[in-house]
Amino acid sequence: MRCAAVLSVPSAGGACPPGVDPDDFRLALLEDTYEVAAGLAMVTAALVLDPPDQPAAEAVTWPGTPIVRENTLAGAFAALHALGAQETVLIAADAPDLPPLLIGKLFRALGGAPAAACQAPSGLVALAARLPLPGWLGTALDGVDLDTPDALARLRAAAPRPGLIPQGPAWHRLRTPADLRLLDPGLEGWDSTRALLEGHPLPS
Repeated sequence: MRCAAVLSVPSAGGACPPGVDPDDFRLALLEDTYEVAAGLAMVTAALVLDPPDQPAAEAVTWPGTPIVRENTLAGAFAALHALGAQETVLIAADAPDLPPLLIGKLFRALGGAPAAACQAPSGLVALAARLPLPGWLGTALDGVDLDTPDALARLRAAAPRPGLIPQGPAWHRLRTPADLRLLDPGLEGWDSTRALLEGHPLPS
């Protein structure tokens, strides 16, 4: 089973503009990112909750969506493997306009490597891995999450040889109000975020 899991953390939503409810904004980002994952062909969408009690986050998912409660990337990968996933991409919940093609590229990279990454200007947008994780990667993930600024460099430094974590095309995350300028109104998707921002001009 291939799985695309969205990681819902309280820090998502830091880009909320004035006049918009922060909780509504965070859930809009999560819903749009989840819809990207759920729309992938032959891929099971899942939700990873950190902290574990986020009933509002669960409400944005489709019926039957696997819900995992884990506070580390290694724990999330292990829990999804226990549910039957052989390949998984963990996606930051503040990437509502992430093109599905980029997730597909990460899955394709797993054909020749145990892991692959989509970088943001700081940290990672997504991390893909074949499961179960190799020991070196599981150990390296103990001190790394998607917000770690040098996450890819640290994971590559832990690899036993070069080339084990290829990098797909980079993308952006919405972590500050200034990041809202990265949203392209002409790009399809991010409907919930788009609706919430209506009437709030995007930064230029």
